[in-house]
Formats: sequence, structure tokens, C-alpha cells
Amino acid sequence: MVKIAPSILSADFANLERDIHRISDADYVHVDVMDGVFVPNISIGIPVVQSIRKVTDMFLDVHLMIVEPVRYVDQFCDAGADLVTVHLESDTPENIHAAIDKIHAKGKKAGVVLKPKTPAEAALPFLEKVELILVMTVEPGFGGQKFMADMMPKVTQLRRWIDEKNPACELEVDGGVAPDTCRTCIDAGANVLVAGSAVYKAEDIPARIQQLRG
Repeated sequence: MVKIAPSILSADFANLERDIHRISDADYVHVDVMDGVFVPNISIGIPVVQSIRKVTDMFLDVHLMIVEPVRYVDQFCDAGADLVTVHLESDTPENIHAAIDKIHAKGKKAGVVLKPKTPAEAALPFLEKVELILVMTVEPGFGGQKFMADMMPKVTQLRRWIDEKNPACELEVDGGVAPDTCRTCIDAGANVLVAGSAVYKAEDIPARIQQLRG
């Protein structure tokens, strides 16, 4: 079944607990962490993840858009993340491997993320080591951007490699996912869809989550 991971970047931060409970029909809570260096925006950090963990038992999918994530992955795991994803572009391959090892040592799931300009091949050295690969279908840093349909061949290629080398690995897409694009992502091979404004701006959130499952 296709999993839905609403992004709290589109939630009301003054009512974050309420807005997390509003997405209880979803599978994951997607938490975007931005440092203003790796991406041109600043969002939230470790204290907010700790606070979220206290108010929900949902699976926390923490997406680190930060430089040198190896410095902080332990703390995000301790804060309550169930899955921590790190960008391949954010550090050296050696340090990305080290970050994945640290996440696994904490008993959590690890994933790698590819920005739009990063080719599918960049994930190959990590593919058999991670539990999830995330393909960005917008430039990371801001919510509400237009979906990049030209990323679908990358998703399809990664799906082929995952099926060959690590069938348990999930394939996630993030960016511009909405009722008119979700089927495109699913058909290309994605099984986890991140959606922010498409979920939180819906009049009926449970119905929208169901709709996004395709």
C-alpha cells in the first residue's frame, strides 16, 4: 500500500499538536529540518522533534536539509526520529556512510535524499545499506513549489535497482505531490508520498490522505 507522509512544514506551528492529530490517518509525519546553509531557509530543530515525539506515536520521518548531518544525527535519533534521511549533496560520501552507521547504531532507520540535479546513480553506493531513498521533486528549501515531472525517470530507475538489490527499501518522493500528481509518482515506482499543502489546505484531511494513496 502507498504510504502518505504529510509535511508539518505546512502545519500551523502555533497549533502543532492539533495539526499532527489531524493527520492521524496518514502513515508518517514528515519533519523538514533546514539550516539556512544547505538550503536557503530555516525551519525547526531538535527541540521541536522532541516536542512532537511527546504528543504522537506516529512514525517520525525526519528529513535533514543541513550541512554535515553526521554532526547531528545522534541527537535527532535521541529526540525521537524513527527515520532520519540525509542529503547525498550535504557532505563527503565517507561522512554520509558514517551518518547512516550512526543512525543504525541508535536502532533507527536511515535514508538518503537526492536533489533534482543529482543523478540516480549517486544513490548506488548506499542503496543496499538504507531503508529509504527520497527523490526530491522540487528544489528543497520551500513548500508549495511546482511538481517536477521530469524527475519520474529517476524514480523509475531507482525502483528497478531497489527491486534488484534491496526490495525492503522504500522509495519516497517529496515536492508538489497533490491529487493531480500522486498517480504519476506511484506509477513511476514511489511507495511513500510526502505532501504538505495538499494535505493541510484540504477541507477534509482524512479524505485527502485517502485520495493521495492513488
